[in-house]
Amino acid sequence: MKHFASFRNIILVLSLLWSSYTWSNGSVTSDVLDSLARQFNIEEVTVTAQVKEKDVIIPQTLSGTELKKMNALSVADAIRYFSGVQIKDYGGVGGLKTVNIRSMGTNHMGVYYNGIQLGNAQNGQIDLGKYSLENIEEIQLYNGQKSDIWQSAREFGSAGSIYLTSRRPKFKEGETVKVKAQLRAGSFALIDPSLLLDVRLSETMSLSMNAELISSDGKYPFRYRRVTPNGELAYDTTAIRQNGDINAIRVEAGLNHYYSNTGFWKVQLYHYNSERGVPGAIVNNVWRNGERLWDRNSFVQATWQDELFDRWSIRINAKYANDYTRYINNDDKLIRVENQYLQQETYLTMANKIRIFDWWDVSAAYDVQYNTLGMYMTAHRWTHWLSAATAINVKNYLRIQASVLGTFVNEEARDRDEAPKNHKVTPALFLSLRPTQVVDIRLNAYYKQSYRYPTFNDLYYTDMGNAYLKPELAKQHSVGISFTQPFRIAEQKGSEFRLNADYYYNRISDKIIAYPKGQQFRWTMLNLGMVKINGVDVTAQANLLLPLQFYLTTKLQYTYQTAIDVTDPNDTYYGDQIPYIPWHSGSVVGMFGWQNDWMQYGLNYSFIYVGERYNQQENILYNYTQPWYTHDMSLFGEWDIPIKNYELRMKNSTQDIQNSKFKIILPSVWHWT
Repeated sequence: MKHFASFRNIILVLSLLWSSYTWSNGSVTSDVLDSLARQFNIEEVTVTAQVKEKDVIIPQTLSGTELKKMNALSVADAIRYFSGVQIKDYGGVGGLKTVNIRSMGTNHMGVYYNGIQLGNAQNGQIDLGKYSLENIEEIQLYNGQKSDIWQSAREFGSAGSIYLTSRRPKFKEGETVKVKAQLRAGSFALIDPSLLLDVRLSETMSLSMNAELISSDGKYPFRYRRVTPNGELAYDTTAIRQNGDINAIRVEAGLNHYYSNTGFWKVQLYHYNSERGVPGAIVNNVWRNGERLWDRNSFVQATWQDELFDRWSIRINAKYANDYTRYINNDDKLIRVENQYLQQETYLTMANKIRIFDWWDVSAAYDVQYNTLGMYMTAHRWTHWLSAATAINVKNYLRIQASVLGTFVNEEARDRDEAPKNHKVTPALFLSLRPTQVVDIRLNAYYKQSYRYPTFNDLYYTDMGNAYLKPELAKQHSVGISFTQPFRIAEQKGSEFRLNADYYYNRISDKIIAYPKGQQFRWTMLNLGMVKINGVDVTAQANLLLPLQFYLTTKLQYTYQTAIDVTDPNDTYYGDQIPYIPWHSGSVVGMFGWQNDWMQYGLNYSFIYVGERYNQQENILYNYTQPWYTHDMSLFGEWDIPIKNYELRMKNSTQDIQNSKFKIILPSVWHWT
């Protein structure tokens, strides 16, 4: 029996080593290794493998411990710490939050939830405030496109991409059910309870459910100051923000089945329902607005992936989304407005990848999507994407990725003689060079075209839409360098320094812009003609493992960019910065803490700065918008109670510590888990 047990363990170790090799090539997950270990009743197995590097353009990433320790409630709060990104935040917990990368515009940014794009055919803007960090495991930001060519055709069409990966259940030996309850309470009557339930249905199948409620009155104080044109102070007072409340509920459920080393399927359901106030601009001492907004967003999506033959992999994604929006303006000084919108989306994609040689992959994908908008399905749109791509890796010294995407749009209301063309072929080329293996220095460059078709609101929104808008064509150029250097402190291994710097030049033809006219919910749409964007992104990060189990993480990010209108030299705003784009922006993040096997404490600090900009096309004093910055701080502690593996976590967060006096008001947000 002893000989049999030894032989069995040898087979197990060989299996795990082979699994680690295939895992390094992207064909097996850590869950499979855990499953093998459980089958042989092994208490703990540690496998070390060098993961094959695939990224042509290294993404900005927040994941794991770093994401958990951040002073953030939603995905939008976390993305603020990425370089080259501008967040449009309409105020408070309930304010709409959209993202813009390198001044390309929100509609050029693809947001993907577990690999499937979040869509909004009505206005093309994804409210990232709806997606809580409570159920997010990793956030990645790619400039250009994702480095892996095995993706849907639609993914090749984004000028930049944000990938949100939801948390997957992880069980210890013998665990079948995990429950996590959390309560956050904070300033401005913030209440945020959440409940998480994980169930292991079998060795390869698990179920995860998550529910969260957010409520806040949004009544925060702010300084209201006005200076007359001759420089005299008219008034300087403190006011209370009105109509910034929100009541929202989010429910998610996911079923995962990893049935082999290469194959899995998963199904996910998502539902979000909210009512909120739209604060509106404070003009001529008007303190209260009558605008209300209701949102209901639901979708179900499914993914199946496997390796049919030795070198042929296939992935199929499907999704159905149903979104309802209701807007009311009860302002007694204006005509009462009530609008309701129902949009539905059906999406299907199939992506294939063939490994011709170990150093050469090719892929092809086809996507089809059907969108409708209106309570009675008044607007219809079919969109087809067809892509082909190739990736070459020359001994990890040189990586080349090339792709071509065809986009075809069929829309009944646009089938007219004067309508712009509704199809486009866009290429992309990415290069990454590592001159030496001795030092981790990488040079990268890319060129890409992306095509942005007008949304339903752009074309048909009452009084504001322009049915003859031309599609945008963006041409991106970027060169960069990255450097990574591991080191040790007092014989303590694991410390690391990273530096990334990129210069980019983008040119957008027929750029579609939207800027407020009256209420925030209404926009004026037009083509600018030509916009030139130049910018530099710099990111430096140091992860230090200090003696006595202390750690320190610091991150510095800075962006400088110009985004100017060069359409017509006769325009008064020719050569001016386009609306809402700052010249300077950046952030500083610091995390200091101590931890051992069953407890940890930490202090986190962050500073975010957005420089001066203009809110209209002409860069004149009347349109000038001042810089803003925030200081955020959090103090947390975690304890693993040795009774039935309970974990207790408490965290205090103070956001927006204003003024140079650094006045701290406690408590701001408390967590209990």
